[in-house]
Amino acid sequence: MWADSRAALSDLRLGECERVLDVGCGTGELTRVLREETDGTVVGLDADTDLLSAAGGPTVCGDATRLPFADDSFDLVVCQALLINLPDPEIAVREFARVATDRVAAIEPNNAAVTVESTVGDEPVLARRARRLFLDGVRTDVTLGSDAADVFRDAGLSVVSTTQYNQEQRIEPPYDDAAMQAAQRKATGTGLAHDRETILNGEATPAEYDALRERWRSMGRDVIEQMQDESYERRETVPFFVTVGVVP
Repeated sequence: MWADSRAALSDLRLGECERVLDVGCGTGELTRVLREETDGTVVGLDADTDLLSAAGGPTVCGDATRLPFADDSFDLVVCQALLINLPDPEIAVREFARVATDRVAAIEPNNAAVTVESTVGDEPVLARRARRLFLDGVRTDVTLGSDAADVFRDAGLSVVSTTQYNQEQRIEPPYDDAAMQAAQRKATGTGLAHDRETILNGEATPAEYDALRERWRSMGRDVIEQMQDESYERRETVPFFVTVGVVP
């Protein structure tokens, strides 16, 4: 995600940090970036031990809402794409502030503002509809990124800055294995089948879901056809917001 630029991380002041905690680190995507940007110690924390095994040490298994650390244990506590998955993100941010001496940061997307451009004419329209139906069935605030500052203030932090960073994911020739697999999932409807329960948890009816999946599979076949003559291109832009707050 941070291959193009790390300018949006400047307000984290990583060069001044001796101890950093990456909460909800997963496989360590952000953790590795943080370790490259500071000479201090970066600890990754996640509730899933299987994910932690890929993050590299030091790591700790733990809950974001009940951090297993004493007060003021870290200079900076940060998370990426974590708060959008929590039913009450303010509880986690208060925990971040408890164990931080200086700063708390959250890097969160606004998933409702994702855009898709494609050489297959139906793909942007169908992607937008599928995303809307899916997000309608999610019970957490997946648009939180642009409003994370409000959560910080409610948790008692002084907000320093909110900086937008757009993550772009491109598919263009020559196609790698991941791109080919993504096309196959579209053509078979596998991805939408995986999301069926969540989509139907919202306002969509089974008939609406079935109609969408039929059009989705047709679109997937068009993607594969364009791939065969190497004319398929796709760009997805996900807006992330880097919010930094100071601990009182």
